[in-house]
Amino acid sequence: MGILQLRDAQQMAVEKSLDLVEIAPTAKPPVCKIMDYGKFKYEQAKRDKEARKKQKTMEIKEVKLRPNIEDHDFETKARNAQRFLIDGDKVKVTIMFRGREITHPELGRVLCLRLAEFCKAEANIERDPKLEGRNMIMILTPLKHD
Repeated sequence: MGILQLRDAQQMAVEKSLDLVEIAPTAKPPVCKIMDYGKFKYEQAKRDKEARKKQKTMEIKEVKLRPNIEDHDFETKARNAQRFLIDGDKVKVTIMFRGREITHPELGRVLCLRLAEFCKAEANIERDPKLEGRNMIMILTPLKHD
C-alpha cells in the first residue's frame, strides 16, 4: 500500500472491520499490517501448541549410590541408569558419603567412572564427578540416536 499517515491507515482498517497491527516499530517508517488480530493470535497459539506436542521433554533421573556398594546392587542401579538413558532422560549419579567415608573421595570417583563405563553405549558424561559437600555428583546425558 505504501507509506500512509497513521489516521489514514486506521481509517482503512476500520472500513474493512480489521485491526491495524504494528509489525516493526523500530523501522523508519514503522511497518504496520491490517489483519484480524484475534484470528492471528488464535492461529499462533495453535502453532505453539502443536510445536510443544512434538517436543520431547528431558527429565533428570537420579541414581543414588554409596561408596561401599556390593557388585549386584551396583549392577541393578547401573541397569536402571541405562534404562533411563535409553528412554531419553538425563541421569544424575549421586554418591553419598557418610561419616568417615568422606576421607576417601577417590572411591566415589572410581564408582562414578565405573558406572559411566557401564553405560558408555547409551551415554556421554555431561559433568565429571565433582564433590559437593558430602555428595559426589556426575551427570550423564543420552547419546543422540537418529
